[in-house]
Amino acid sequence: MTKRRLIVGITGASGAAYGFAALKALKASEIETHLVVSRSGQITIAHELGLKFSELAAFADVTYKSDDIAAAISSGSFNTLGMLIAPCSIRSLSEISSGITSSLLSRAADVVLKERRRLVLMVRETPLHLGHIRSMAQVTEMGAIVMPPVPALYARPQTVDDIVNHSVGRALDLFGLDSGLVRRWGEEISISGDRSN
Repeated sequence: MTKRRLIVGITGASGAAYGFAALKALKASEIETHLVVSRSGQITIAHELGLKFSELAAFADVTYKSDDIAAAISSGSFNTLGMLIAPCSIRSLSEISSGITSSLLSRAADVVLKERRRLVLMVRETPLHLGHIRSMAQVTEMGAIVMPPVPALYARPQTVDDIVNHSVGRALDLFGLDSGLVRRWGEEISISGDRSN
């Protein structure tokens, strides 16, 4: 693989800021980003971030429509590091866990799993019923990583951005990508200002 590529998916669950933060962090890196957003995700982006889709998409290298079944990311021959879905709705989790791919987003995730690449799902839902938990167990058995965006209070976050960035930085860690967003336990790293342990 000449280019290191990462697929970023954004669904309609609350938390569009996680996907946006991931795109911003990756824009400053050498990673080529391939963005796919569900229809519900586009509504959430407008509602939560106050952004037009085109404004968010400007941070990605390549964007796809959610119904584009001929997209590069729908094929295992298209090499990527894997896929981050941030946030991941329960609907998308359920599609992925069952292997039923009704959109490009769930198809791309399915391809990542079948190619044994890294799939990280920032699942955004609470509380959980047994069906949700079973879907999480199933995708974990299939090779995905379920990573709900849980605040790291030891990092002493001062803003919502601090909380979002730390979770996104930890998710990118799972791909071996150090975004510089994480204030790591036992290290002195500044986040959103000059604060140390």
